[in-house]
Amino acid sequence: MVDLRKSLLLLIVVAAMASVANAQLINPALQCTANAGVPPIVRAEGLAEQVGDLVLNCTGGTPTPAGGPVPQVNVQIFLNVNITSRLLADPWSEALLLIDEPGAPRTPPNPTPPQLVCGGPGAPLDGSGTCPIVSTGNPAQTYDGTTGALGPPYSARPNIFQGRQAAANSIVWLGVPFDPPGTTVTRILRITNIRARAAELGAGTLIPNQIIMWVSISGATSVPVNNPQQVVAFVRDGMSFSLRDWAGGSYDRPIEDTYQQCVSANCGAFRLRFSELFATAFKTIGTATQSVPGAIYNTESMLTNSAWPPISGRGNLAIAGRATQGTRLMARFTAVPAGVRLFVTIGPVAQTGGNAAALVGTDSSGADLADFGTNFLTGTGAGSFCASHPGWPVNVREVALDAARSGVAVWEVTAADASQIGSLDFGVLIRYTAATGAGLPALGTAVVNGTYAPLLPGATTASATAPVPRFVGDNPQNAFTIIRCETNLLWPYVTNQAGFDTGMVIANTSRDPYGTEAQEGPCTIYYYGATTGGGAAPAPQTTGTITAGTQAIWTLSSGGNYGIAATPGFQGYVIARCQFRFAHGYAFISDVGASKLAQGYLALILDFGGLNRTGQTAEALNN
Repeated sequence: MVDLRKSLLLLIVVAAMASVANAQLINPALQCTANAGVPPIVRAEGLAEQVGDLVLNCTGGTPTPAGGPVPQVNVQIFLNVNITSRLLADPWSEALLLIDEPGAPRTPPNPTPPQLVCGGPGAPLDGSGTCPIVSTGNPAQTYDGTTGALGPPYSARPNIFQGRQAAANSIVWLGVPFDPPGTTVTRILRITNIRARAAELGAGTLIPNQIIMWVSISGATSVPVNNPQQVVAFVRDGMSFSLRDWAGGSYDRPIEDTYQQCVSANCGAFRLRFSELFATAFKTIGTATQSVPGAIYNTESMLTNSAWPPISGRGNLAIAGRATQGTRLMARFTAVPAGVRLFVTIGPVAQTGGNAAALVGTDSSGADLADFGTNFLTGTGAGSFCASHPGWPVNVREVALDAARSGVAVWEVTAADASQIGSLDFGVLIRYTAATGAGLPALGTAVVNGTYAPLLPGATTASATAPVPRFVGDNPQNAFTIIRCETNLLWPYVTNQAGFDTGMVIANTSRDPYGTEAQEGPCTIYYYGATTGGGAAPAPQTTGTITAGTQAIWTLSSGGNYGIAATPGFQGYVIARCQFRFAHGYAFISDVGASKLAQGYLALILDFGGLNRTGQTAEALNN
């Protein structure tokens, strides 16, 4: 009897083990495997960069029986940086969870499932704020987009679920119906529309930094995830900025141009060059319908569909994934000398890599005055005052400068080619009228800073109002300098000793029959040598303003006009620094009364065109 009982028990155990093994063959354990595909490159300057989608392929488990409620789970992701996806109604985010790729083309005869948003028309929320689904018994139908009324029997089968911000670096989807697919279906969960604060990591050095996503699924049913940690983006610098001469050319111009205060500028010009550092750094805003899951659009917008509905209390899903503008390139001008006007070209004067752009109206940060990049400027602005530059467009607009002599110009990318690395050049035109008597234009160096825009260094977390994308950055470069007009003259020998005297002249020859702009200014006279008996040389002295077409005339012994004092007994050489161009000097040495000996000569010009000692530009005098 004992042996029989033991035998029966053994048979029961064996049968039970066989039943379990057979059940496992029919319905293997439920599991999901995470995959981020090929991670995109994102800009290290970006505060709201779109990272790659995370896709979970789920198999196994026991599908929900027909008529039974599909069990609900919580899906949560974390990044190693702040998540900056747009908030549609805080804390509800534009981040989405899609199940079974709704809207993605299927191989016939399988139909493409329509996109049905949980909480929208045809898939209402229940009292707990979730969308219950009742199983048909066929796991392939659970998320087929069938519309229905609020249950029971909960006949709607939504497939798009809106996430909510759980922490600065986390998004969560609560109460998502999850039907184990069994062996006949592969359940696909796609997490999309995630933006990240790439600038938090920076570009790295030799190897790009990585944005990493972690995912977990918890709740009524256990859903283990293989490889839950995935790289979803690589971070690299996105752009370089340089200055070029007005005609272009193959070299960067790392130092500023110089303009002389006394010479009016009608068409001073240089170029701003914005260059991509990888092929997808410049993007258009994209279209209002980019709704195919997994499609690569290479625009600033992500997965978006203007037909998605608003959800009460959760915002307008029609703008989920939609960028507020395309890539913007901003020139920030600071310290522009008073009296100087700046104009920028409405479009590029040169472009490579399939890029195009247009000037847009923005605030000082480079953000839109109207949302979604619609505020493009048109018109001719200042007209054709720079038509003397061959090949330059005359379609320009003046840069509005504030009291601090600062202003911005912003261009938005309107075309880009993701297969090429390119650049965009924009022209900057300089204009001022010389008025040296009024000190205009003021002396000084203008600075230009070329960055992405909008430039919003404080907007580092998810926001309902901050534009996307948005950036940080700083790359100031000297653009041009207004320098004082000068002529520097040298008289190598003058004397008022041993019965000799020297008469000296400075002529302001800026008045002529050739249309030269009249200039005026004082001259400072410097004495190098000694006085009779070895005394010290006289101190420098500054004349009054020498007007165009007049001369300062004096002798060492007696002085002269324009307030020049006598310097009796001096012998040596003299340098005069005159605050106008086209100054010329003459010296006449003779005995008193010029009865025995006399010698005259022209003063030497120390500037470029003469001896080139000072770096100033003067006349090139030839015989």
